[in-house]
Amino acid sequence: MPDNGWPADRIDTEHAHSARIYDYIMGGKDYYPADKEAGDAMSREWPALPIHMHANRDWMNRAVRWLAEEAGVRQFLDVGTGIPTSPNLHEIAQQVAPESRVVYVDNDPIVLTLSQGLLSSTAEGRTSYIEADFREPSTILDAPELRETLDLSRPVALTVIAIVHFMLDADDAVGVVRRLLEPLPSGSYLAMSIGTAEFAPQEVGRVAREYAARDMPMRLRTIDEAHEFFEGLELVEPGIVQVHKWHPDGRGEQSIRDEDIAMYGAVARKP
Repeated sequence: MPDNGWPADRIDTEHAHSARIYDYIMGGKDYYPADKEAGDAMSREWPALPIHMHANRDWMNRAVRWLAEEAGVRQFLDVGTGIPTSPNLHEIAQQVAPESRVVYVDNDPIVLTLSQGLLSSTAEGRTSYIEADFREPSTILDAPELRETLDLSRPVALTVIAIVHFMLDADDAVGVVRRLLEPLPSGSYLAMSIGTAEFAPQEVGRVAREYAARDMPMRLRTIDEAHEFFEGLELVEPGIVQVHKWHPDGRGEQSIRDEDIAMYGAVARKP
């Protein structure tokens, strides 16, 4: 039993898990042999996988900083948080505005076990954690931790980072995102990164098969399908682009090849 009281025996160490594979490839320490084996196999199929994953993390940092600095957002709902990796979302937001409040959501027991890393808020702000599944938005929206932490009469940034490619058509990812946005007021934002195979179809397809072989099937989306998540919202420039190209200041990232990135990123405002 870990110090936070959650049973460690809930964690399946025999089978690879997407969050722990990500942690391994990102240079973390919270993974098991099955995750290392999977990450190594995937990187052999697509050597750019670490570049891709680091670019997604860098995009998240930029998007959250933009939301806090430029959009003035002080409340965040992060669904599909994953294993804590500093700087975490609240650390970025609270660097800009110490009073920022963040609710983290994940359904992986290892994230719950490690959640103390997500709860180290500033005195002025607040963070909380909800154990819930993205596929069940009502569980998230009805959680007392959400209502105690966020004021839904004020703008909230909903962040859905690198998760919907694990949502199959039957999961209705677009419908789930719309349900999560529904109670958020005008002036709220949606920030998403969305997996795609449009720039390296063969290589990314092989990685997807490695995931599927470990009971983690993927649904990679086209640019048109990515746009479905943002219907009715006002996209922030530069719109929906590969994550390494999402730079509102127009600088761009010249050192990364398009074919090494399999993720679209975008931020949009709810009118």
